[in-house]
Amino acid sequence: MSRTPRLPSTLLRVAACTSVAALALTACGSGSGSGSTSSGSGTVKVGLITKTDTNPFFVKMKEGAEKAAKENGAQLMTAAGKFDGDNAGQVTAIENMVAAGVKGILITPSDSKAIVPAIAKAKAKGVLVIALDTPTEPESAVDALFATDNLKAGELIGEYAKAAMKGKSAKIATLDLAPGVSVGVQRHNGFLKGFGAAEKDVACAQDTGGDQAKGQTAMENCLQKEPGINLVYTINEPAALGAYTALKAKGREKDVLIVSVDGGCTGTQAVKDGKIAATSQQYPLKMAAQGVKAVVTYAKDGKKASGYTDTGVTLITDKAQTGVTSKDTAFGLENCWG
Repeated sequence: MSRTPRLPSTLLRVAACTSVAALALTACGSGSGSGSTSSGSGTVKVGLITKTDTNPFFVKMKEGAEKAAKENGAQLMTAAGKFDGDNAGQVTAIENMVAAGVKGILITPSDSKAIVPAIAKAKAKGVLVIALDTPTEPESAVDALFATDNLKAGELIGEYAKAAMKGKSAKIATLDLAPGVSVGVQRHNGFLKGFGAAEKDVACAQDTGGDQAKGQTAMENCLQKEPGINLVYTINEPAALGAYTALKAKGREKDVLIVSVDGGCTGTQAVKDGKIAATSQQYPLKMAAQGVKAVVTYAKDGKKASGYTDTGVTLITDKAQTGVTSKDTAFGLENCWG
């Protein structure tokens, strides 16, 4: 991302970035453009802490925050965990951002429970804390949540899969995230609800961490356990592409239905290419942009965002099914993670 520093704020920004960079997490900066890096008392500092800085989902989220910060004359500080699950890194990032004087922090918690005490300390100092994408446990630990309705995202692909199977008996494999992660649990449960199935109907369940290589291994394990699997639910599209690779190696890619969640550009292209039948598209850029605006509003008039804001989900497929609302991949590619 481009950076256009202004001399009056150079020392302030360097000090803030050095503080966060000391975590060895990710870069710290602000959007370029008029007013976005001013060190004047009227400048609002906003913190963004993601699970990692390499996952394309969080890269897009950061883009949305940077753009919104520039448009709203705010200064953005960013940090990320070294890996998905790096709670200690996120705790340190919160502490450093509070010390640097942020008015609000946007966070995708790596550990929804363990991060709560650090959030409570930030709130006690008057910092607005908004969770993006992943709710804390309890959800009330933050001031507000801007996220996809993950249960609904799962339901959409479950309903689609039920219609696409056209009455055929389903032998289901679920390639999940990791035990106890709220996003993964909600998507999984939503899929089963939408399909009209229960846990007992799942022939094989494997955790993948949302990783493509692990998704491939999980699919290989499931095919060994139950060769007749004909429907695969995956937590995200990397896991789906891993499953597709394993199925293709067995010559099964044409007769197994794969459905997923996320709707990133690569995943939507995989739907267009016929590797994935359908995916539920979510919008991380919108989550971050709305979060930045909420912090700026709080800084200016003291009005706090509260409760849950649904940032939307759309079923994407080129093989529409009767009774299931969807958009095609042309729409999906135009709006992927927007």
